[in-house]
Amino acid sequence: MSLLSLVMAATAASAPAPAADAATLAAIEATCLDYIDGQLEADPARVARALHPDLAKRAVVGDTPDERLGLRRMSKDELVSLTQQGALKTPKEQWNRSCRILDVTAETAAVRLETPWFVDHFHMGRFGDRWIIVNALWHPKSR
Repeated sequence: MSLLSLVMAATAASAPAPAADAATLAAIEATCLDYIDGQLEADPARVARALHPDLAKRAVVGDTPDERLGLRRMSKDELVSLTQQGALKTPKEQWNRSCRILDVTAETAAVRLETPWFVDHFHMGRFGDRWIIVNALWHPKSR
């Protein structure tokens, strides 16, 4: 392979993804807000529609007596149940959350959600016209 071919291949591999259109960005943000606002409102149906049935929600806990490289795991059903119980129910005037879209491709997106209580990093997938959260890695903030 020539030097020019190597440079062109490296440039193509590192080129930024094409910008998503406004409708796609709005749909991704709406999913993020369904996830967090649904929890803050204690609206389990709103949270459920933002989540893939096979959601993998995890938090790093590190080594424990029972597990090396431990993860706290949560399913869609567990998160919806916690929402129904009102675990994060918060008066609207106290809401402070932001969704930042980090990257978008034709069928995937990476999104960062921040609240006063935690940070979530989402992998979303596009299924038809819907964007839903497939994976979430979260970190609790110190209070």
